[in-house]
Amino acid sequence: MSEGPKQKKYTATRRLHLKSKLLKKATSMLAAEKEQNKKNRADSLDKRVPPLNLSGVSAQELQELCKEHHRKIDIVDEACYDLQIKLATNEKEIHSLTQKIWEMKGTKQQTKLKKVKKSHDAKFDALTEFKMPSKSDFKANLKTVKKEDEKKEEVTDWRKNVEAMSGMDGRKKLFDAGQ
Repeated sequence: MSEGPKQKKYTATRRLHLKSKLLKKATSMLAAEKEQNKKNRADSLDKRVPPLNLSGVSAQELQELCKEHHRKIDIVDEACYDLQIKLATNEKEIHSLTQKIWEMKGTKQQTKLKKVKKSHDAKFDALTEFKMPSKSDFKANLKTVKKEDEKKEEVTDWRKNVEAMSGMDGRKKLFDAGQ
């Protein structure tokens, strides 16, 4: 009945100590990563943009240099503006397509239907309307059963019944009633 290797249970103080060590290590690694990112950014800027040497440059040449930089900035701004417009149109298109997908899935909330009170016959007609091409009146085909009134025998004087049943006439009546 071995359950495999048992895991060690750490005390609360040991867990807190390990947690604090992990946090210290993570903060030091994060700081090192930020420094590395700054260094990489500075290196890439040095490669792309050569340093300006402005010593011995006249005011005329500085103005020409500024105009050239402004032209380049305008070109980059126009490209940025075009990209923003394309991005906005694509986002609108994506939004409309996702709406269509939701509509096709049927996840949009449907309007609640109002309850309409109908009689049982109207409900039955509505249900059978799609299944049967011709309406038929089922009530007309039902047999009517009339309740027969139970024969109530009139209560009369019992002595008359006894006198009527006595003799041969009474026995004959009993015999006829049995058949």
